[in-house]
Parts: sequence; C-alpha cells; structure tokens
Amino acid sequence: MLTDAEVEKIAALARLTLKDDEKERLKKDMSSILDYVETLNKVDTSGVEPLYQTTGLVNATRTDEPRNEFPMSEKLNELLIGQAPQTKDRFIKVPSILKK
Repeated sequence: MLTDAEVEKIAALARLTLKDDEKERLKKDMSSILDYVETLNKVDTSGVEPLYQTTGLVNATRTDEPRNEFPMSEKLNELLIGQAPQTKDRFIKVPSILKK
C-alpha cells in the first residue's frame, strides 16, 4: 500500500490540494491499481504475439471538402462578425499578443 508521503508527493506533482479523506481514498484507489498492475506483470506472456491493432482497419480517411452543413451558419457568422468592434476580410481583428 502507498504511504501518505507518496500520495502527498503525487498530489504535489499533479498540483492538487487534497483533504485528509481524499488522501485516504486516493491511497486505497492507487494502491488497488498498483496491485492490479503487479498481478498483470506476473502473467506469463512469453508465447503470445504482441497485439498492435485489433480492428483490421487501416487509416480510414476521407477527403476534406468544405461544405455548409448548417443553413443558419452563414447568417450567424455575418451577425457575429457584425458585432465585433474590428474586422478584416470576414475575420474578427484582435490585439496582437505576440511580439515580432
């Protein structure tokens, strides 16, 4: 089982602030996970081929084509762009945050 110090270190690394009851619950949960991983590590897989992919699919892709699936989107875009204080070529212009 994990110690309180180990749980606190993990929480600090994750930048979490935990209450005492949360520490206890996480200590039990993480210990259970580590016990399960230890059980998996004991399984003899010496005669088992590595499995990299289970579906048989190979990069199912499609060609990207612009389309207007939402009939209101053009009107909504125009409305939103019309509300912006500054625009350029149908884009909303915002102050630069990066230095050149």
